Amino acid sequence: MKEKVTSLNHPELEEKIARELAGMTFTKNFRSHTAEEWYVFLPSYSDPETTGAVGKVIIHYDLLGNRDIFINTTIIFDDPTLYEPSVYPLVYAIADELVNRLVGFANTLLSVHAGANSFQAEYVR
Repeated sequence: MKEKVTSLNHPELEEKIARELAGMTFTKNFRSHTAEEWYVFLPSYSDPETTGAVGKVIIHYDLLGNRDIFINTTIIFDDPTLYEPSVYPLVYAIADELVNRLVGFANTLLSVHAGANSFQAEYVR
C-alpha cells in the first residue's frame, strides 16, 4: 500500500520529468455539457497497441447550484512502462501538470490509473 505522503524529490528523474512535461501535448476528443475527454501524448511513452496517445483524461463537471463547480478528473495511462514503481514521481508530475493545464483553478477530485502507480488526490483551490 502506498504511503499517504510520498517524497517526489528524485534528482535522478528531474531531467526526465522536465523533458516529458515540456513535450507533453493533448487533444480534445469529446465534449458534452458536463464532460470532456482528452488524449495525452508524451515524447517517450505511447500506447503499445496503437503507438498513439499514452493515455486519456476524463473531466466530469459536477455542478453544485448555479455557481459552484466540483470537478472529477480521471487520468488513465496505457503505457505499462508508467506502471513501474521507479517512475512514480514522473507519473505524479504528469498528472499534476495535466490538472493544472486542463482543469485549472477549480476544486477537483483526481483519480489516476497507472498500474502500481495509481493514486487519488484532492485539489482544493
